[in-house]
Amino acid sequence: MICEICVDSVEGVKAARDAGAARVELCASLIEGGITPSRGMIRAARSVQGIKLHVIIRPRGGDFLFSGAEFDVMAADIETAKAEGADGVVIGQLTADGVINVPRTRELMAIARPMAVTFHRAFDMTPDPITALETLIELGVERVLTSGQEASVLEGLPLIAELVSQARDRIIVMPGGGITQRNAERIVSAAKPKEIHFAALELAQGGMRFRREHVFMGGELRPPEYDRLVTAEHGIRAVMKGAH
Repeated sequence: MICEICVDSVEGVKAARDAGAARVELCASLIEGGITPSRGMIRAARSVQGIKLHVIIRPRGGDFLFSGAEFDVMAADIETAKAEGADGVVIGQLTADGVINVPRTRELMAIARPMAVTFHRAFDMTPDPITALETLIELGVERVLTSGQEASVLEGLPLIAELVSQARDRIIVMPGGGITQRNAERIVSAAKPKEIHFAALELAQGGMRFRREHVFMGGELRPPEYDRLVTAEHGIRAVMKGAH
């Protein structure tokens, strides 16, 4: 079982490596589901030896219908990830009708090679997952990340199992979304995936002694200003133990 850990920091990369994970998906802004990290973050993460590094390429949160200007940003970010030595990129874009945007996906894949390409949970927003999977296979994508088009993998297990069966050895179907220590064994037993994707986050107290609690740097959806979620090595180990 290959475990990919979703992380948003260099410390998270180290925790994943030390826990024995095979790979990380490096993101920024996990509160938005993950967007492209900076060049500096990619470079620092790449300096951590002993674990593979995949970088999400997503210029903003929200839907997966990207403008021409956003597409240009994605292309440039892929070039950056490649230049910094990433092992793979994680992409996904749809048409207004929710189907996979084949021409643009093909173009981004051409820029990405020889890096590995994962299609992320934009897949979960497609109207016909069976057809979408065949499209990704035809494109030559290595893997697809999916919650089974439900809010969590546990709810999407029937579809995930069907997709794993459909995929055979043509593409890796990687369940991700709400996998925890409590449900990992059940998910792996039911779907029999070769890879799983999860985060292992816990709340860490910030180090600031002086705090102005009523002032926020963000908008109306406010994460804690002084505390943050960090990747926990013991949390990764617990899920991996359940999955194996």
